[in-house]
Amino acid sequence: MIADNGIVIAFWLLAATTIGCALMVAAVRELVQAVLFLALTFVGAAGMYIVLSADFVAVVQVLIYAGAVSVLMTFAVMLTPAADRRNSETVFQVPALILAGLVLAIVVFVTLDTDWAISDRGAFSATAASLGEAFLKPYVVPFEVASVLLMVAMIGAIVLTQEDEVPPRRQEGE
Repeated sequence: MIADNGIVIAFWLLAATTIGCALMVAAVRELVQAVLFLALTFVGAAGMYIVLSADFVAVVQVLIYAGAVSVLMTFAVMLTPAADRRNSETVFQVPALILAGLVLAIVVFVTLDTDWAISDRGAFSATAASLGEAFLKPYVVPFEVASVLLMVAMIGAIVLTQEDEVPPRRQEGE
C-alpha cells in the first residue's frame, strides 16, 4: 500500500480532472473548445504519469501530445471555414454511447478482476538516456522522416484551404 496519502489524493484528483476534460471533449459543440479540452486531458494524463514516477513518459506526453498534436489540431480547426467548426448531431451518437458503455464495462471488469499486487522485481533497465541515444543513433532517420511528413501535411492543409484570388474583370473598352 502507498504510504503517502498526498500522492493518492493527487492521483485521484488528476484522474477525475482528466476524465472530466475527456468527457467535455465529446460534450462541447465548438471544435476549438474540444481541442482545448483535449489538451487539458493530455496534461492531466502527464500529471498522472508524474505521480506514478514515470517522469520521462510525462515529459513526452506534454511535448508530443499536449504540445505538438494539440497545436496541429488547433491549426487544422482554425484553417477550416467558420461554418464547419461546429459539431453537428449525427446518427452515430447512440451507437457511440453504447460502444463507450461496453468499453467502460470491460475496463471496470479488468480493473476489479486483476490482482494488483506489487512484485519485488528490480527497476526497468531502459532509462531516458538509452531512449535518447536510440532516437539519435539508429532511429534518427525515421524520427526525421516523421517530422518532415508532419510539416508537408501542414503545408498541404494550408494550400488546400487557401481561397483562390479572382482577377478583376476587364472592361470591354480596354
